[in-house]
Amino acid sequence: MASTGPSLYSQAGQSTDLTRSTEEDSLVDGPLISADVLQSAIRREFQSVPTTCSSGVLSLMHVLYVVLSLCVGIMCVLKFGKEEVCLHILGSVKGDCAIVFGKVFLWALTLLHSLWMQHHHSRARSRGYLRFYRQTRRLQQLPLITHSTGNVFLLLLLALKLPLIIHTSLLLSILGVEVLVAVPCLLYYTVKVMQFNRERAAPDVSQEEHSHTYTVTSLATETGFRGSNSLEEVVEKQADLIEYLKQHNALLSKRLLNLTAQH
Repeated sequence: MASTGPSLYSQAGQSTDLTRSTEEDSLVDGPLISADVLQSAIRREFQSVPTTCSSGVLSLMHVLYVVLSLCVGIMCVLKFGKEEVCLHILGSVKGDCAIVFGKVFLWALTLLHSLWMQHHHSRARSRGYLRFYRQTRRLQQLPLITHSTGNVFLLLLLALKLPLIIHTSLLLSILGVEVLVAVPCLLYYTVKVMQFNRERAAPDVSQEEHSHTYTVTSLATETGFRGSNSLEEVVEKQADLIEYLKQHNALLSKRLLNLTAQH
């Protein structure tokens, strides 16, 4: 009787181990999610930034506005041309007033375009394209800043009581400086966005070269630097990266759950 007890316990233990190993083997040998299916499921499709057409149209409208303003200023304000044509086209509206009305309309279009760009670039930033967002951030703001600064000088010019020739010359000069600053900026921005859409690159965090540069080179050189501008830039980069990784991990968790439920 004494010898049967241990044998029973040993048999029970062996049977328990066999059952447990069988369950584990069944879990391991079960239908796993293949790497190709997983990669294809979690790979986020590239979404282009659709602001190139609007930037090109705005640049063209800005050039046309300056050319028409130059014609109106010479023919209708300074009256160096056909006054009958000005009366037929503008009616009772004065030439300088027509230029100001066009300036306000162009500024409103620039404001709407700036909001449009900011919306799409913020979405690109949330998808992990942090370098592209920083490279184009100043380009997004410069056209609106240029037009707003021109409006300030235009208001000062209207407040001053200057002779007609000086007034018109300064007005056209302000418009000329605006087009020389805003249009090249918009064209350069359009080229940058077209290159970004053509490359269809992966998010910054997914690129091994960028990851290696960020974790080794950048952090090693920026650790001992005490400049306030550099520190703010590093903190902003880290905040953007952390925010993207949080959103990316949440998306991956949802997709993994969906794939597990399907299999």
